[in-house]
Amino acid sequence: MKIHEYQAKAILARHGVPVPRGEVASNAAEAGEIARRLGGHIVVVKAQIHAGGRGKGGGVKLAKSPDEAESIAKQMIGMTLVTHQTGPEGRVVGRVLVEEGLQMTRELYLSVVLDRQSGKAVFMASSEGGMDIEEVAAATPEKIHRIYVEPGVGLVPFQARQLGFAIGLEGPQVNKLVKLMGSLYEAFIATDSAMVEINPLVVTGQGDLLALDAKVSFDDNALYRHQDLRDLRDLAEEDHLEIEASKFALNYIHLDGNIGCMVNGAGLAMATMDIIKLAGGEPANFLDVGGGANAEQIRNAFKILMSDKNVKAVLINIFGGILRCDVLAQGVIAAVKELGVPVPIVIRMEGTNVEEGKRLLSESGMNFATADSMGDAATTVVQLAR
Repeated sequence: MKIHEYQAKAILARHGVPVPRGEVASNAAEAGEIARRLGGHIVVVKAQIHAGGRGKGGGVKLAKSPDEAESIAKQMIGMTLVTHQTGPEGRVVGRVLVEEGLQMTRELYLSVVLDRQSGKAVFMASSEGGMDIEEVAAATPEKIHRIYVEPGVGLVPFQARQLGFAIGLEGPQVNKLVKLMGSLYEAFIATDSAMVEINPLVVTGQGDLLALDAKVSFDDNALYRHQDLRDLRDLAEEDHLEIEASKFALNYIHLDGNIGCMVNGAGLAMATMDIIKLAGGEPANFLDVGGGANAEQIRNAFKILMSDKNVKAVLINIFGGILRCDVLAQGVIAAVKELGVPVPIVIRMEGTNVEEGKRLLSESGMNFATADSMGDAATTVVQLAR
């Protein structure tokens, strides 16, 4: 689950991470009042959406007076902001963060993320912070420095000092980084975060370190322990089909293609999307119904798939283990009868009761296309989608 910048900064501040003074506004008048409370001098007005690259898209602007801050907020709130992370459809801005202007001497990068390969949290830092950190990682990966945190020990100060010297900080600033990283790690662990990113981490004219921007995403599997964090979810920032799928415990991600996929198991779902691409098609979604899916979940999955008007054909790729092939067939037949699915359906099944499942499909009187291999299934569904 992602949250907005202003929410992320509030969480980090509670754990001792220094952040600029600022408040969130949902209309232009509020933005002007906040600018006045911040001293009436230079402020920054920042659009709040779940995407990076806001500055390049016109979502971060400097205001030299409260009246100018109000004028900028009036233009920004309600606009559709397009960045390299939103896609061409963009995101509608519903609120802005108004923050004090700062004198900065350097922009750095700092993040902590769960590294699943090592099973540890890893801090990443770079002397090249700012909007183009992705280009830095791609072109000069040696400028990205890493330290791994032992779970039973936690962050050790000498590790933070190592990272500070690696990105070019000096004595007093290194000590401030040690404290900041300790607070950041505390927030990361306490909130069951999957990632906390500060980009940029700035050095001010007075030599202080501040989190000028912040992104936080949480591990969905741990949200049951954090009702306060669940309340931060902004449904307006999420795809409506993904929200609907989550109500039925379906793992669904909307994509831009025209071939709907219904698969059980995340690994098989990824392989299915790959083989559709290999056959010259474009998947319309990632949809994992789970190993223990029943007929009701299959019906709900079809409703989600058919809600996407771009879907021209559906590929069902199931390995019958916990979900038996005959149960799948019954669910598919019932869903197609009830919903009147108007697009071709290709089914590839293997596993428990596969022969019974195939018999049910063939005797249903419906025009299902079947395939014995993933390659044949992908080729067939791509041809039908065209």
